[in-house]
Amino acid sequence: MHRLEDHMEIRNIAIIAHVDHGKTTLVDALLKQSGSFRENQHVADRAMDSNDLERERGITILAKCTSVVWKDSRINIIDTPGHADFGGEVERILSMVDGAIILVDAAEGALPQTKFVLGKALARGIRPIVVVNKIDRSDARPDEVHEEIFDLFASLGADEHQLDFPMLYASGRQGWADLELDGPKKDLSPLFDLVLRHVPTPDVDKDAPFGMVATILESDNFLGRILTGRIDQGRAKVNMPVRVLRPDGSVVESGRLTKLLSFRGLDRVPVDEAEAGDIVAVAGLSEATIPDTIADPSITEPLPSRPVDPPTLSMTFRINDGPLGGREGKKVTSRQIRDRLFKETEGNVAIKVTESPESEAFEVAGRGELQLGVLIETMRREGFELTIGRPRVLFRENEETGEREEPFEEVLVDVDEPYSGVVVEKMSLRKGVMQDMRPSGGGKVRLTFLIPSRGLIGYHGEFLTDTRGTGLMNRLFHGYLPYVGTIEGRRNGSLISAEDGQTTQYALFALQDRGTMFVDAGEKIYTGMILGEHSRENDLDINAVREKKLTNMRASGKDEALLLTPPRRMSLEQAIAYIEDDELVEVTPSAIRIRKRYLDPNERKRASKSRES
Repeated sequence: MHRLEDHMEIRNIAIIAHVDHGKTTLVDALLKQSGSFRENQHVADRAMDSNDLERERGITILAKCTSVVWKDSRINIIDTPGHADFGGEVERILSMVDGAIILVDAAEGALPQTKFVLGKALARGIRPIVVVNKIDRSDARPDEVHEEIFDLFASLGADEHQLDFPMLYASGRQGWADLELDGPKKDLSPLFDLVLRHVPTPDVDKDAPFGMVATILESDNFLGRILTGRIDQGRAKVNMPVRVLRPDGSVVESGRLTKLLSFRGLDRVPVDEAEAGDIVAVAGLSEATIPDTIADPSITEPLPSRPVDPPTLSMTFRINDGPLGGREGKKVTSRQIRDRLFKETEGNVAIKVTESPESEAFEVAGRGELQLGVLIETMRREGFELTIGRPRVLFRENEETGEREEPFEEVLVDVDEPYSGVVVEKMSLRKGVMQDMRPSGGGKVRLTFLIPSRGLIGYHGEFLTDTRGTGLMNRLFHGYLPYVGTIEGRRNGSLISAEDGQTTQYALFALQDRGTMFVDAGEKIYTGMILGEHSRENDLDINAVREKKLTNMRASGKDEALLLTPPRRMSLEQAIAYIEDDELVEVTPSAIRIRKRYLDPNERKRASKSRES
């Protein structure tokens, strides 16, 4: 164990950008070139994306900290998510940094998530450095992107110092950055040097009593709860007594810092002491959470912490009460689901959980379908069985006018010109209003819409079909606007199982003309389970377990080969976006099924009559 280097200057920066613009790849290159890895050390690509879901999806979900040493200065770097759904992670960590590297794709330019995070960073007075990444792309347009970024800064109300931002051209994958487009393109030292020149050292009081705000929470099998944050004042020492304060000033607990960890490359190293301005992780507290103040017992007032934007979307998480419930998962009771959801709210400040009026169910509110989908997928892998209801947006009442308001999103669509007409038509059906339309080069058009969040639920799959998989859609929460009335939902009805049992090839072959099937031969099904999408608007009960009757008559010729069309398999997010209000998604560790809320056909009829009346 060793003391933190006393003579090192500290810089704290965040890397923020739209999804897929190369943040995590750039951090890889920074770590390698700063000497954080041994020559012979094997390091995976995108080393900061450490959990399984991040690696599979190729996206960053959790904000993470790392640290490099450059010219006798320690640079703490925080890699942040690029999806708007995980914006809560980004808003929280901005309180720990004094500078930000804004990464922009040289071809795609400044996309909505860049705008969202940049707005938050500028409002905090953070000094930005702009890096135009992927300059080696064949369709790169650096000069136009530079102008776009300047216009974006101006529209977000940047002050004079922020508007005078330094800019670098870079390729994170090739590991170089340069001040000029035609520079030597050797390594990333121009970026390191610019961070030391441009980002100020933390403005902190090292002689005051110790105080820090917890901004990242995780649990460790050996150390228990680990809280990461920037020391805002004073010095932290191992085993020092501390008190934990809620933002309202109430005392949560008193305890000791049993472990003090500082970041060194990808590792957390135990240290005896750390001083104000550094980002550290502490252990030894059992109740402290985000955004509590951990401080010396002499401090009675909590340190300031910024609230994050409220959730805009809600889903019902229920126990799995279907006929196949409890067969595939280990955690199936409502108490286990409740404990897991409330544990999630401790570390994920953008999620809110409340008890549902429905028995053995919980309302989980978050930023979007992707964020809640990641939570469900994580729970599924932990052995949980759940049924999930259709996503609903959270309405609110305007206090001044008394008007009902709903969340709206700004949607940016990049699409080939021939498909722009169908996108505009579908968006207008969903109450979307086109704000802008301009060519984006290469035969593509960039369309900007303002649309209610309700209208986008379930649209992404249809959008990919309409654009033959070539369209790109980026969305960003815009704000609350007046309610726009009913929006047309899914047009096709469902094919519902009328029997329990196992599907047969014979039965499915006869039912193929009725619509698109979601199941294959030999799968377990039950009454009320949705087996496919009807080709018409009404629901249809079907028998998919029927077997061919055997007779003792010899057939004159062979039976025709029963060839089945491959079933349409849905991912978790697709299934959640597909269902209607009277349907549920059954999620288990080994299967995703869609079912009616009421499995019994007579109950379904009674429920639909009561809704109509």
